[in-house]
Amino acid sequence: MTAKPVVPREQANRDVDDAVAYYLSEGAEIAAFGLIDALEQAYTHIGRYPATGSPRYAHELNLLGLRVWPLTRYPYLVFYVERSNHIDVWRVLHGQRDIPTWMQEPDASV
Repeated sequence: MTAKPVVPREQANRDVDDAVAYYLSEGAEIAAFGLIDALEQAYTHIGRYPATGSPRYAHELNLLGLRVWPLTRYPYLVFYVERSNHIDVWRVLHGQRDIPTWMQEPDASV
């Protein structure tokens, strides 16, 4: 089985930049690098096994095909949709956020 390329949207990249900047501002460089490693592992996993993400928010938000995969050891969730030739990463959000509100931002449209 060939992995699909994982393509984050601009908003997903901004989410990651914000999370890394937060850890760095707190003096937690090791945590910032660990977050990046955990994200790379998550992207590898969803590229290979896209159907393993939870469809929970697809039902809550009425967004067909939306799945979520949690990062290992970090409270962040990767929101994505499997496309025919790639994985479309919409957002990377802290699990304690108001997910429905954050997912309704303009860049989150299909």
